[in-house]
Amino acid sequence: MKRGVRAIGVAESYRTEHSTLAAAVVRASRVVDGLAFDTCTVGGTDATETVVSLVDRLGREDARYLLLAGIAPAWFNFFDLPTVRERVDRPVLAVAFEDSDGLEPALREAFEGEALDERLAVYRRQPERHPVDLDDDTVYVRAAGLGPDEAAEVVRAFTPEGGRPEPLRVARLAARAADERFVGGDGNLDDGERDGDDGDDGGR
Repeated sequence: MKRGVRAIGVAESYRTEHSTLAAAVVRASRVVDGLAFDTCTVGGTDATETVVSLVDRLGREDARYLLLAGIAPAWFNFFDLPTVRERVDRPVLAVAFEDSDGLEPALREAFEGEALDERLAVYRRQPERHPVDLDDDTVYVRAAGLGPDEAAEVVRAFTPEGGRPEPLRVARLAARAADERFVGGDGNLDDGERDGDDGDDGGR
């Protein structure tokens, strides 16, 4: 992949009832050339609309891919990948950093009735996860608009080192910095720490 190819990465940070989402435009060469921020509701159902709004606000038609840190930010506020892919008109890849048996048991513990049914319906229509090896690390990728092999190629192209694609690494740091600035916290922006996007598909 050419070094000038761009992707948008979206990651979150939250401490209160709202999660800060950051979108970072990053080239395959690791150059950052755009940021945008928004919020979604912890435990809500507005994450899909929020990420679509972020991409629209960036206005970066030159960014060929959208990478998301998992599919369930902000306590199971799901990104609906097929819907996002249709709305932003480019391939969408959700990257999780831990293997698991899935989110259904956790959803059944956290929700009931209509709230559970709605989240299960969204979760079950997401693309299948596929492992992607990155040197000594493995990530788990769902892709809408790309096949598994193409998705793996994109993830590897944007991960020059370590186990986190650069657009997601930058977005994660930006989200945490914004959360610290506007919400408050311990001030620690250590890139080595794990955040809410590191569980199974991003769910806590």
